[in-house]
Amino acid sequence: MKFGIRMPVPQMGPLDDGAYVARFAKLVEDLGFESVWTIDHALMNVEYDSRYPYKENGRTPLPAVGAMPDPLILMTHLAAHTSTIRLATGMLILPQRHPMILAKMLATLDRYAQGRVTLGIGVGWVREEVEALAQNFRDRGRRCDEYIDVMRALWTTEVTEFHGAYFDFERIVSNPKPYQDGGVPLVVGGHTDAAARRAGLRGNGFYPHWTIAGPDPDEYRRLRDVMHDTATDAGRNPADIEVTLTANRRPGTVELCAELGADRVVLLPPSGDLDDEVPRRLEKFSKDVIQAMS
Repeated sequence: MKFGIRMPVPQMGPLDDGAYVARFAKLVEDLGFESVWTIDHALMNVEYDSRYPYKENGRTPLPAVGAMPDPLILMTHLAAHTSTIRLATGMLILPQRHPMILAKMLATLDRYAQGRVTLGIGVGWVREEVEALAQNFRDRGRRCDEYIDVMRALWTTEVTEFHGAYFDFERIVSNPKPYQDGGVPLVVGGHTDAAARRAGLRGNGFYPHWTIAGPDPDEYRRLRDVMHDTATDAGRNPADIEVTLTANRRPGTVELCAELGADRVVLLPPSGDLDDEVPRRLEKFSKDVIQAMS
C-alpha cells in the first residue's frame, strides 16, 4: 500500500514561505511517503451559506484569511526541491480552470518533474466562490467531464480536434506533452454517486473524501460499487482504478483503510513545529506504519 500526506493547512504553518513548504516536502520524501497532496481554492469567502460536506457543522476549517497558494505553482516549487515523491492536487477544482491552459500547465510541470504529477480533481462545494468567478454552479459537473476530455485529447494527440458542448475546435497543437504516457493521471475526488460514476467513466483513480471525517465502511463500499459498476458498463476494468482513502489520526484508521482495500492512504499532517514535533511524529508514523506495512 502507498502512503501519501496532505500539505499543512494555512493555520498549521506559513504556506506562503517557500523554504517552509520545501522543508516539509523534503522531510516526508525522506521518511518514505509516496506522495504529497496540495489543496485548492481560487479565493475564500468570508461569509457563505454553502454547506461544507465534511464537517457536521457545515463550516470549513480553513481560515478565510490564511495563505492559500496556487497548487500548481506550489507543486512546481516542490518539484525543484524533491526528486522522488509524487506531487498531487487534492483536489483541484477543475470547472474553475480553463482546460486548454490547464493542460499546457500540467504537461509542462509533468515534464519538469519527470512524471511525478497526479491531478486530483473535484467540482467544488462553495457556490459563492463559483459565482464570484462568474461561473455557473449548476453545470459544474458537466463542465468537469468535458474539461477532462479536452485535456486528455490535447495530451494524447499531436493535432487535436474536439467537439463538445463547451469547446469546439479542430487542428490545434498543444506541446509539450506530459512526461507520463497517456497524460497526467486523474484522480476523481468526491463523496457522491456522481463522483463515483465520474471515476468509473474517466478516472485513473477514485478518492472519496468523506473519509476526512472518519471512514464509514458501508458508505465507502456503496460508492465503490457505484464506481465498479459504472466502469464495467463502460468496458473498463475497475481494478485499474486506484482507490485512495484518507486516514485521520484516530487509532485504527490506517488499518481500516487497508481492510477496505485502499491502494493508497493519505495521512492528515500533524500539528506542531517543523523543527521539533512534526518530524518526531512523522518519524514515528514512518517507522510504525509505513515500514511495518511495506
